[in-house]
Amino acid sequence: MAYRWKNTLTARDVTPYQTYLNRRQLMAGAVAGAGFASIGGSLQAKEGLEPNSYEDITQYNNYYEFGTGKTDPAANAHTLVTDNWTVKIDGMVDKPGDYAFEDIMKAMTVEERIYRFRCVEAWSMVIPWNGFELADMLAMAGVQSGAKYVAFETALRPDEMPGVRFPVLDWPYVEGLRLDEAMHPLTIMATGIYGKDIPNQNGAPLRLVVPWKYGFKSIKSIVRITLTDEEPATSWNKANAREYGFYSNVNPEVSHPRWSQASERPVGGGLFAKRIPTLMFNGYEEEVAGLYEGMDLKANF
Repeated sequence: MAYRWKNTLTARDVTPYQTYLNRRQLMAGAVAGAGFASIGGSLQAKEGLEPNSYEDITQYNNYYEFGTGKTDPAANAHTLVTDNWTVKIDGMVDKPGDYAFEDIMKAMTVEERIYRFRCVEAWSMVIPWNGFELADMLAMAGVQSGAKYVAFETALRPDEMPGVRFPVLDWPYVEGLRLDEAMHPLTIMATGIYGKDIPNQNGAPLRLVVPWKYGFKSIKSIVRITLTDEEPATSWNKANAREYGFYSNVNPEVSHPRWSQASERPVGGGLFAKRIPTLMFNGYEEEVAGLYEGMDLKANF
């Protein structure tokens, strides 16, 4: 497929932050740099979309383990210790175990990908991620034939995460994907932003990014990945199943019970930024619509 790349980039080879800032016409839905291909059928260069600033991305986000305000994660996440990070991969895999982050990085191919990001709260960004395809990480552990879903779990460290002292959610934060969603080439594990290591407030050292789903599906600071044949529980669905379905695909035709999803507010445009129409599957319809062929997307929201 045109949007699946293999190259020899490492974390040290990605475009430096200042180089990004000096570019004028980076497009959303493409990886930056010569020789890379467009990945978004509706995200062509003619749109002229530019990534949000590093400050936008790292100073305005949700990470409830560090507080429920948009600036709380940036203020509080410095307490998270990411040294000696491991990810347990278990369940229906051939090689279960605790995988050191350093070993994962040595085995993976790091790429640059610029994706749209759409929050369920109806705000959006364009983010230049660095990371690798989740499919490659799962292949390292060996997915068994009976597996149908992938479950994810965030670190739970009360001494380092002040937000978990409050029962905002049922901690630890958990998420899940259907296996074909997880194996899709657009689904990545992000390890950086703008060529820098991903900051704590954005999910260091390793977070999921599924660009056609609402942002809360892209679970942060992952410590466990489980392959299973049963649909896994997810945190927001457990908290309020009526408002947060398992799939949570971006769909302008399906409103949240408390607000419309037909449009979004781009972050970075100022207090009076003009809202823009939300695209089906966040602009990745051409690539992912086939995953849901025959499904009722209103019932399976």
